[in-house]
Amino acid sequence: MAHSIKVGIIGGTGMDNPDILKNRSDKEVTTPFGSPSDKLVLGEICGVPCVLLSRHGRNHNILPHQVNYRANIWALKQEGCTQIIISTATGSLREDYKPGDLVILDNFIDNTHGRHQTFYDGTCKEFEGICHIPMEPPYCDKLRNVIIKTANNMDIPYHPSGTIIAVNGPRFSSKAESLMFRQWGVDVISMTTCPEVVLAKEAGISYAGIALITDYDCWKPDAEHVSHELVLKIFKENIEKVVKLICATVENMKKEDWSEKIKENKEFVKNSIWK
Repeated sequence: MAHSIKVGIIGGTGMDNPDILKNRSDKEVTTPFGSPSDKLVLGEICGVPCVLLSRHGRNHNILPHQVNYRANIWALKQEGCTQIIISTATGSLREDYKPGDLVILDNFIDNTHGRHQTFYDGTCKEFEGICHIPMEPPYCDKLRNVIIKTANNMDIPYHPSGTIIAVNGPRFSSKAESLMFRQWGVDVISMTTCPEVVLAKEAGISYAGIALITDYDCWKPDAEHVSHELVLKIFKENIEKVVKLICATVENMKKEDWSEKIKENKEFVKNSIWK
């Protein structure tokens, strides 16, 4: 039911289009973990309350390893978000996953370091205990299925599954690293998936990711190697696909009953905390 959900949307360039949200307003918030990347943008999509957050800030001035992921996720939690849909620019590690394609993520490998992976690390009195959160499945199956069903009815190139590897950045991979990740069976690569997906799980929020492929990283000899300019060019040319898919997904979400899933998420977190 529409009234029982609130959808958080995390993205970057293109996701702050003022036409996406109706009745929009900005809200500056803080959390027990500091301030999120930017002000929250509150509004509606097809009557569903939504909260938009720019992962790197509206000026894109926050590096991937410097994003305050805990504050971002908890800010959406504080606003009452029950689901989060994210977009991320990615490089492809497969021949058949082409630039301009979308990927509905279903698993991940974390190759980052030095990032806060949990709310329960003893730094905040509000979060007592230790959380051993199970991560399979990392992305909400119910939410993924709605996105896939929505994509099936749209004229967009997409893949219904994909494993993403998160690297620390801000540099891109070496060719040896890129080839190694291919051997691991990874489909796409980015710098922001982790710990975002882990923290959403800890927060008890259904989370799903839509990856937009912008390049072939640097493993493919007959393709242009990844660069900042290439990523921005392909991203800007294709971001409208992501925006349309997210908006159509939110419209379809209100046709579903989410009450059991929301309850299940809360119990899942509760049972994962040791005090």
